[in-house]
Amino acid sequence: MDAAAALGDVGCGGGESFALRVLGQSMVPEFAEGEIIIIEPEGLARDGSYVLAWVADEWIFRQLRRRGDGWVLCALNPAFADIGLDDLAAVRGVVIQKALPGRRRASKRYI
Repeated sequence: MDAAAALGDVGCGGGESFALRVLGQSMVPEFAEGEIIIIEPEGLARDGSYVLAWVADEWIFRQLRRRGDGWVLCALNPAFADIGLDDLAAVRGVVIQKALPGRRRASKRYI
């Protein structure tokens, strides 16, 4: 996902929702490459939420899952490894909607 460009110098305030385009296959089948996701920076991250996180100096889009006493960022595609988190500090936003460009009826909400 080209999150770095979207979060760099685009002039979005900390609490404003913003859109990103999905790149790659890590979140297939729920999120296909080319779909647009809307991120709510102040959204409530909970078990099962789709989130944008800052991990190992890069932006990553995954599903947040509770595992024991911690959290894990899980790809939906089993070819990609899970990423453990000590806490939710890395989570910077929650996906609230997705859409296919040019296809209004293909939209789906996540809140």
